[in-house]
Amino acid sequence: MQEDRLPSWLWVDALIRRVEVAGSSCFVVQKGDRSRGDILLKVSDLQGGARAYVPRTNMEGERIFADVRLQGIGESEAEVDDYVRRARERDPDLWVLEVEDRDGRHFLTEEVETPGEPE
Repeated sequence: MQEDRLPSWLWVDALIRRVEVAGSSCFVVQKGDRSRGDILLKVSDLQGGARAYVPRTNMEGERIFADVRLQGIGESEAEVDDYVRRARERDPDLWVLEVEDRDGRHFLTEEVETPGEPE
């Protein structure tokens, strides 16, 4: 298992910077554990659609992000918001970030697993 990942706060700062440089917005909805808190990323397309991405570890022990559509969560903002609410209730150390981008870009540099794509 890979233990040399960045502290959560630094990773969050870097993502916010990437989003802002691209001309979009990113908000910290919930601050989690500064060092090791997991990160849930919600992306809103500002037209009623949304997606969420959560971290997981792949077979090589690397952190990747998985689109929650893999768990059967739809793409409406209401469905994604409900998922985020439940995740916040389960994990008080969770960082929750929301990106607002008309093109629905997530700005993640890690591998992202989406429906229909094998790992």
